[in-house]
Amino acid sequence: MTTQFYNVIALLRKEVNEFLSSLIGYLVISVFLCAIGLFMWVFPIDINVLNGGYANLDALFTLAPWVFLFLCPAITMRLFAEENRAGTMELLMTRPLTEWNIVLAKFLAGWILSILALLPTLIYFWSVHQLGSPKGNLDVGGVLGSYVGLIMLAGAYIAIGLFSSSLTSNQIVSFISSVFLCFVLFIGFDSLSGFVPTGSFELIFISLGINEHYMSMSRGVIDTRDLLYFGSLIFLFLFFSKTKLSSRKW
Repeated sequence: MTTQFYNVIALLRKEVNEFLSSLIGYLVISVFLCAIGLFMWVFPIDINVLNGGYANLDALFTLAPWVFLFLCPAITMRLFAEENRAGTMELLMTRPLTEWNIVLAKFLAGWILSILALLPTLIYFWSVHQLGSPKGNLDVGGVLGSYVGLIMLAGAYIAIGLFSSSLTSNQIVSFISSVFLCFVLFIGFDSLSGFVPTGSFELIFISLGINEHYMSMSRGVIDTRDLLYFGSLIFLFLFFSKTKLSSRKW
């Protein structure tokens, strides 16, 4: 058990270090931060913080899920696809690691990287906190709750992206399929709900989508139902990834 634990940590560190040691890794994170910053502070649009007249971070929590649609697949596209392309997956599976160990290590590495990309946005939190009138006129509890929602959303996207990466040896195919799956699960159920009978069935259909649960958490309310939804979604796609790895032995 101890050997497996250290091997999981070693694989996790390897994935994080490989991403952060590449120019693409920093480019992906920089594009994410620049996109968020431009929409929040520069472009003269309704969600611009300076034009809004209110000390809040609603713009960040509205924009981030859409930017994460591309950031998280960019993080995960190489996790399994590169192993498949280079032929090192067989070598990895000869180590004292189970399929679950491998999937969990790569998932945690991707999740940690997405959180690292999110950390610099705390500068925006500090800026809005300072710009409030009076200073500090900001719902800190609500913001922290919204950050929890965004972290859970990133975990779901990473799990989906990891599964997409396990299906192919081409990183571009992995990226595109991951973006598509994340988009469908994020907003697809909301869009399709208009075609189902109104009433309780429509509400159930909407609740299957990520957006409904993310919007609930982005209001700063940590509901166990939303946490259970994200936890179940993450587990489901990790199980799919584990099943794909296991199929190599069939």
